[in-house]
Amino acid sequence: MRALKRWCIPAMVLAALGTAVPSLAQEKAVSQGAVAFVSGGIGVDSQERLQALEKEFNLKLVFTLVEGNYLADVNVVVKDGAGKILVEHLAEGPFFLAKLPAGRYSVAATYEGRTVTRKVSVGAKGLRTEYLRWPGNPQADFPLPPEREDGPKTGAKAQRR
Repeated sequence: MRALKRWCIPAMVLAALGTAVPSLAQEKAVSQGAVAFVSGGIGVDSQERLQALEKEFNLKLVFTLVEGNYLADVNVVVKDGAGKILVEHLAEGPFFLAKLPAGRYSVAATYEGRTVTRKVSVGAKGLRTEYLRWPGNPQADFPLPPEREDGPKTGAKAQRR
């Protein structure tokens, strides 16, 4: 009976935890017209799922600050050579993958009101990767704790005194 209790209780706890943990969102391609695309990449699991999908796409956009920090909530607009909008999407993470017909395109990505544009050519095979970078805002992106007047001095200010 003791052996049964020793195994039943942990099994019940694990079963309860399994039902309490929400399932992870799976990155799934969606389509706008003839263009399939997917975005995401927040967290290692999401990055790995997107990496596994890369072979199905021919354009990859990566969104970062100049300093290297990944970005999400970037509005992406892809236009064909005639200026027709093929994709308009708010990227859910730092990676955006699209399957476009071979050709030349204009990509505009907007983050916090600043737009970065690229002219890209993609082939029927292979993956074209473009890195779109924005300058960081030191007050918002890299906040430093306020210096205390009564605490020990460190850093540049301490060295000047």
